[in-house]
Amino acid sequence: MAISSLDDLRAQLKKLPTADDASRAKANDREPQLTKPPGSLGQLEEIAAWVSTWQRQYPPRLSRPCARVFAGNHGVVVRGVSAYPAEVTQQMVYGFEAGTAAINQICKTFDIELQVIPIDLEEPTADFTTAPALSVEEFVSAFNLGMAAVPSDADLICLGEMGIGNTTSAAAICHALYGGDAAEWTGQGTGVVGEAFDIKVQVVADGVKHHRADITDGIDVLRCLGGRELVAIGGAIVAARQNAVPVMIDGFISTAAAATLEATQPGALDHCLIAHASAEKGHKKVLDALNKTALLDLGMRLGEASGAALAVGIVKAAINCHNDMATFAEAGVTGKED
Repeated sequence: MAISSLDDLRAQLKKLPTADDASRAKANDREPQLTKPPGSLGQLEEIAAWVSTWQRQYPPRLSRPCARVFAGNHGVVVRGVSAYPAEVTQQMVYGFEAGTAAINQICKTFDIELQVIPIDLEEPTADFTTAPALSVEEFVSAFNLGMAAVPSDADLICLGEMGIGNTTSAAAICHALYGGDAAEWTGQGTGVVGEAFDIKVQVVADGVKHHRADITDGIDVLRCLGGRELVAIGGAIVAARQNAVPVMIDGFISTAAAATLEATQPGALDHCLIAHASAEKGHKKVLDALNKTALLDLGMRLGEASGAALAVGIVKAAINCHNDMATFAEAGVTGKED
């Protein structure tokens, strides 16, 4: 399934598996029979059917949820867009590996298998205000790494990132995809304020302007303005679709990476849910553009798949209710009158 080129990726996006209508129909048939008023579990009912649809089986299951956190460094950090230096990316990876970060605790809570994947941290991407962030060869390598990170027997995968400077990259991606002013998409990230924030907004604007003439679709946007960890998220999303693994996407940065696939091939994110509405100002705007609603809105903006992993608890509840609640017939309860 590895891609050999950008055009190969575009071709694969056109051939993604479609929804399994038979599994969805089975889920929709059982739901009204459960001992509750119709629709009373709200989104939980929809989530159970969604899982079954994209697992391409019925009933839905959740015995092996996985989380993958990709880490990469961004050359645009030299422009002063972050409150922290680039070496913090590696330091945070050490924390993930030691089990001391927030994502470790959340994954432990919900029994999620976690793998952290640093990608060439010693080689930051190019400063995207002067050159494409990644060469074609670097893009293909990172995308294939993301594809290979998805276990074929996973039944849900949570995707997240770590990378100093990547809120700048995410803002630039959204600005390139959806237009508007750079300031509309640019947030404080790790805590950039004042003159430094003004610099960040200008960097986002300059990066998009520099590449505008070379951008034909979302794949170009991701290569020119993204990072290795964002490209890897794209690879994982495509591989998950091919392997019948539903995807839980984290916050603003992960959503921006995913949005490039949807911009290239509408429907590419149908097997994905957005876990939470990030406090980053651009996230709700990109959710509107994608016509998606986040499951949670807790003011989070940490990244590292923390929101995606937290949402696994909701998915587990949805599946358990759907599979294990008694039907009216089984419980001997009188159903709703016609």
